[in-house]
Amino acid sequence: MTAPDDTHPSQDWLEAELADTLDEDFELELEDAVLSLEIKRIYKTRHPDTIDRHTYFQSLIRLQSELIKLQDWVQHTRQKVVVIFEGRDSAGKGGVIKRISQRLNPRVVRVVALPAPSDREKTQWYFQRYVPHLPAGGEIVLFDRSWYNRAGVERVMGFASETQVEEFFHDVPEFERMLVRCKRRLQPIELMYS
Repeated sequence: MTAPDDTHPSQDWLEAELADTLDEDFELELEDAVLSLEIKRIYKTRHPDTIDRHTYFQSLIRLQSELIKLQDWVQHTRQKVVVIFEGRDSAGKGGVIKRISQRLNPRVVRVVALPAPSDREKTQWYFQRYVPHLPAGGEIVLFDRSWYNRAGVERVMGFASETQVEEFFHDVPEFERMLVRCKRRLQPIELMYS
């Protein structure tokens, strides 16, 4: 007769499950503040600050004051401004948009982040999704992603066929020319993140 095998796969699995359960119980016992400090410490170890916080906040306040001047100018002159943020997920678009809009008047500056297209929107002319969100005179619109999604993300995610993408490439230059030709010029600004 042979001795029982101590490394039987079901026994290894049971030990791993028990250890995982104990880890979860221990984690739940930790206070959120302690856990947050530990996560912050690990993050700072792997992502050290590029500039010190004091310099960062001084620069941020100075730049935000310039944005307030831009907002006042847009409102006074009844200009229309569209800012397009395009880039991969986790590229920093959301954080930049938050800092830009942080001190601005939400009646003047709007953030637009369109969800995945509905079944109805999939049958419309592509730009119909964006036109209702374009600014009126004296407004700034920040697009968190833009119509350029058609050529990238929507193609990859299966929201657009190759025929629709080709149609987009044909339509987009004329659509943008129409925006620029409107009576009170729309000032497009595109910011790319990678």
